[in-house]
Amino acid sequence: MADFVGAVDQGTTSTRFMIFDHGGNEVARHQLEHEQILPQAGWVEHNPVEILERTTTVVRTGMQKANLQASDLAALGITNQRETAVVWDRKTGRPYYNAIVWQDTRTDRIASALDRDGRGDVIRRKAGLPPATYFSGGKIQWILENVDGVRAAAERGDAIFGNTDSWLLWNMTGGVDGGNHVTDVTNASRTMLMDLESLQWDDELLSFFDIPRSMLPEIRPSSDPNTYGVARWPGPLGGEVPLTGDLGDQQAAMFGQVCFAPGEAKNTYGTGNFMLLNTGTELVRSENGLLTTVCYQFGNAAPVYALEGSVAVTGSAVQWLRDQLHVIKTAADSEALAASVPDSGGVYFVPAFSGLFAPYWRSDARGAIVGLSRFNTDAHIARATLEAICYQSRDVADAMAQDSGVTLDVLKVDGGITQNALCMQLQADILGVPVSRPVVAETTALGAAYAAGLAVGFWKSTEELRDNWNESQRWQPSWTAEQREEGYGRWKKAVERTLDWVDVD
Repeated sequence: MADFVGAVDQGTTSTRFMIFDHGGNEVARHQLEHEQILPQAGWVEHNPVEILERTTTVVRTGMQKANLQASDLAALGITNQRETAVVWDRKTGRPYYNAIVWQDTRTDRIASALDRDGRGDVIRRKAGLPPATYFSGGKIQWILENVDGVRAAAERGDAIFGNTDSWLLWNMTGGVDGGNHVTDVTNASRTMLMDLESLQWDDELLSFFDIPRSMLPEIRPSSDPNTYGVARWPGPLGGEVPLTGDLGDQQAAMFGQVCFAPGEAKNTYGTGNFMLLNTGTELVRSENGLLTTVCYQFGNAAPVYALEGSVAVTGSAVQWLRDQLHVIKTAADSEALAASVPDSGGVYFVPAFSGLFAPYWRSDARGAIVGLSRFNTDAHIARATLEAICYQSRDVADAMAQDSGVTLDVLKVDGGITQNALCMQLQADILGVPVSRPVVAETTALGAAYAAGLAVGFWKSTEELRDNWNESQRWQPSWTAEQREEGYGRWKKAVERTLDWVDVD
């Protein structure tokens, strides 16, 4: 068998390609950002053609860096930004419209209307999700209703939908020349259109959004020996490689963090924050504002479920300090600036730029910085930004404990912000539990590689993957219980100030 497995990680701000060996060690990587298109307030789009071009480039460059051929890869996995919706023409391969990103709030009225007539309860029961702008269903409806010609194209079977995994898989397996229109259970579970128990598209849910069933990809397991097809799109690999792993990015991170047992949890710090708790084959319905989602499925085995707390804005709040406020030059500068003061000086920043996700689900919320006085500086705002990342994770952890009865002993963390030691120390302080970062911080790509490799026997079992996991650093909480609860109480007061800011009726 070949010695390596490749993974495409198509994220919100960039696309990376990584190659791993049998020990789960990184062999090579290449990464490129893509444009964030912001046509008006609350709208966030990506160019699907640019994403495809970036994917081609990072794969080609990554293979060149490692001096590898297609025959050196046992399999290829894909992981992707979830909920970001692409609708394209199966005959020409051209998108009808830009990809509407998961952060986009243009569908707020669609989401609100679902709750007014009881359909929201059906969506919660069948799909495990609250009606929200976050998920793909409303985005597809918006494109069908607002982009000329798409409704007619969908009715005649030409317009098809996918999250970015499906868009890439279709193109990588041939595109207009017989490309496979597929997705996996984790991505399908983020649409408001799939029944969590049957793992199939649900006609009643489709009717709520008036979406033709013919638009939707075939739903497959996350790790599939039968493959999603063979990567044969022109150029980058120089040969054919089986595509056998496909997971949404947060589920891929669960894989990469080897959270295979019920009760194990991880938190990924990216554009947003995403905490997942493995609930095993039991489908736990949240009473506290969390999502019930598919964690993964191996081949024909029963699906494994998870509770998820999704936070819209964390790393992107640091980007906001850099790009809009210009108080830092690079994201990494946030640590030194925040560390230049001993605390936030009473400042709290709730970055509800896209409303509030878990556990609040308030699309009427908008960002607020509160507690300001003349004493405060940009350093206090920078520290409040890092604290906001951690307080939002505390909101989710508390909701998980209420829903599942599981109290965290340790929080496994991954993603770019875990390189910020001050932020991770604050997370330990605010949660009151140790925070553990693995040696391989890019667990999303690693998880996609693991899913692909398991399907072809490159790795024999999940226990083999556990053996690969090693801790890089651990942060112990240092705050007193009194400090922790006083800070969290003020955070909750700050959240209250963000609500009822925009009208979504």
